[in-house]
Amino acid sequence: MTPSLTIAGRRIGPGCEPFIICELSGNHNGSLDRALAMLEAAAATGCDAIKLQTYTPDTITLDSDSPDFLIESGLWAGRRLHELYAEAYTPYEWHEALFAKARALGVILFSTPFDDTAVDLLESLNAPAYKIASFEAVDLPLIARVAATGKPMIISTGLANLEEMAEALETARKHGSGEVALLHCVSSYPAPIEEANVATVPDLAARFGVVSGLSDHTPGSAASVAAVALGASLIEKHFTLARADGGPDASFSLEPAEFTALVADCKAAWQAVGRVHYDALGSEAAAANHRRSLYVAADIAAGELFTKANVRSVRPGYGLAPKHLPEVLGRRAKRALKLGDRLSWDVIQD
Repeated sequence: MTPSLTIAGRRIGPGCEPFIICELSGNHNGSLDRALAMLEAAAATGCDAIKLQTYTPDTITLDSDSPDFLIESGLWAGRRLHELYAEAYTPYEWHEALFAKARALGVILFSTPFDDTAVDLLESLNAPAYKIASFEAVDLPLIARVAATGKPMIISTGLANLEEMAEALETARKHGSGEVALLHCVSSYPAPIEEANVATVPDLAARFGVVSGLSDHTPGSAASVAAVALGASLIEKHFTLARADGGPDASFSLEPAEFTALVADCKAAWQAVGRVHYDALGSEAAAANHRRSLYVAADIAAGELFTKANVRSVRPGYGLAPKHLPEVLGRRAKRALKLGDRLSWDVIQD
């Protein structure tokens, strides 16, 4: 049976257009007005869904000065986890307004919960699906709690190894989530394009028997388009109104015009892949106009021999196929022919 999942009536899986998710993350910069404006701009890109992240600094980490809670490398090196999440989080009290705005825009909105309180909030707002972030792919109790809602679940693999991916998938299925997708994800921010390894996307689908896709942290859209060409059913990409405005994820997020192009290019890539097809490539008119065939190249009298001087393989393609030239040469014309007449078997003596 071909795996698939359905989010708000949209079937996602092999044979369907790729489902493009616009990740808002923390690029609202602490402003509800900006978050609402981001929803409008994201919906206008043509994306299939918009995603939030639902946590507070105190539900995702501890307010500790211990070295364990200091980020040592990468984009946020030197910052404390609690400080970073206090800047990036989307307050719980904003969620009702954001979900109402999404309904008014007619766009699918769902979120990534990071603990039970987030799941409770999102359930109260009738979230149609859930995402498990890459760093939480090892949090089996959280996966079990989300699975118990019975909603479709998308899990980013991130730093999880194959054993951990299998455990996450088994937990989701055991606790009630019948529809699960796995996203290949490189947990670097931004991720170098040469480390994207999007060949992993179809391998995930084949290895685990699930719908697969890409959570893309690379600059630009090339990795996403390549993943779709390889069979990705879902693409997730971060979004911002303007990178120049800053924000925790701004450096690896796409602006509205860029995200619009990403959506169009991913959909076009899916259409271009199509199916294995060898017959009559190109339109019939183009084939007839530009393929070669046999034509009379000089006037021929009735009974005259066909020779290389009076028969040639030329464009267009309305006459006999060029492969018949050896059979034609040395035979005689049934009737008089003029330069430019197409050659056919009914004008050739047996």
